[in-house]
Amino acid sequence: MVWAWVRGSAHLFCCLVESMTLQLAIRSYAFSLTRPLQTASGVWQRREGWLLRLSCSISGRVGWGEVAPLDPQHRPACARVITRWENPGGVEFHRDQLEALLPTLPAEVGFGLGASLAELDGDVQAWLPAPSSACLLPAGPAMLPMLDQLLATHPVGEPITMKWKVAAADFDQEWSLLSCLLDRLPPEARLRLDANAGWDRTEADRWAGVLAGDPRLDWLEQPLAVDDLQGLEDLGQRVPVALDESLLKQPALREQWRGWQVRRPLLEGDPRLLLHQLQEGRPRLMFSTVFETGIGFRWLALMAGLQQRGPTPAAPGLAPGWCPQGRLFSSDPEQVWVAAELGG
Repeated sequence: MVWAWVRGSAHLFCCLVESMTLQLAIRSYAFSLTRPLQTASGVWQRREGWLLRLSCSISGRVGWGEVAPLDPQHRPACARVITRWENPGGVEFHRDQLEALLPTLPAEVGFGLGASLAELDGDVQAWLPAPSSACLLPAGPAMLPMLDQLLATHPVGEPITMKWKVAAADFDQEWSLLSCLLDRLPPEARLRLDANAGWDRTEADRWAGVLAGDPRLDWLEQPLAVDDLQGLEDLGQRVPVALDESLLKQPALREQWRGWQVRRPLLEGDPRLLLHQLQEGRPRLMFSTVFETGIGFRWLALMAGLQQRGPTPAAPGLAPGWCPQGRLFSSDPEQVWVAAELGG
């Protein structure tokens, strides 16, 4: 009887929300990473995006979202949508208008709006703390000093996961650095190599020849071009392969690829389906940052935390130490909102 009442109350609340007028407010933000990150796709350092605040004056509920395009080519499309919504006093929408808009939006905007709606509806029962993250190593020779520093401060014998950006410097130089890395890496450590689609098949085969059978290897992350699915499948017969950029270009692969998937929720659109899949125990997903503010990071931490409770727990890729400190990265969305107005 009590459960029926709860379900009935929840249904009534959802129906009321659908008929309510919601107010959407937007603030832009910008910040720089603590140091440039060289990848096969280019150098990342400056991050710019928008925060969304969706509120209902009748219920008093608020939902928060973030729009954080990573690919510079995606930013203009996001900006065109945001510009239509920007107004000092906010913009009013009916709930059904927003739901109808979602499928038409750039994925990054879809995430921000879907996240806001999910929180407004109470879909998130509790925000989870971020699990222990893999350590992100820079490309090129800067990798070794950071590796040594991380290992020196890490408790001996405790598990640690390293992710190294490869295919971002001279191939022969990286090949030499790999030997040094493998010599230094303790047996309890885990290793991920992220090529950002920067290798051809010959290069990937050469790396796989060294790493095949190494118990420390988690996977090669997007080692080949996003469209080289046959090459990725063939390579996956030799070493574990995790897809990343391929999943963004061909979203259908999220239901087809049976190996590991690197998921970046802020780039994938409305997060509610992914949230449901995690709640149902979807395996072999690893969650990765796009260098977001505290509002987007709440979702990343939530999904990584749910993944840890599932059948295939894995350290998320949260890149600790690469974002600066400050209120813009607070777990309190109100603090993030204020920081954006003040410029960080």
